[in-house]
Amino acid sequence: NNNTIMAQQVTIYDITGQTPYDIYICQGDGTGCFYMATTSTVPYIFDIPAPYDTSIEYMLKVVDRNGCVITGIESVVPC
Repeated sequence: NNNTIMAQQVTIYDITGQTPYDIYICQGDGTGCFYMATTSTVPYIFDIPAPYDTSIEYMLKVVDRNGCVITGIESVVPC
């Protein structure tokens, strides 16, 4: 059986706010957030780690240097 499950990869193309940005991934309803990384550059690409990589929808939460919270909800789109 050659059914390899690929990690869920997220690409952030642009962020409006003040660097650096703290990146979080949450469940689609905004709960269960966990910290991924801090970055000052975009595009920024990362994988959602197991066991959190099986959802069909995620909320991306970004907190900028000023404490402003930017969120967006996206469905998983297979490539």
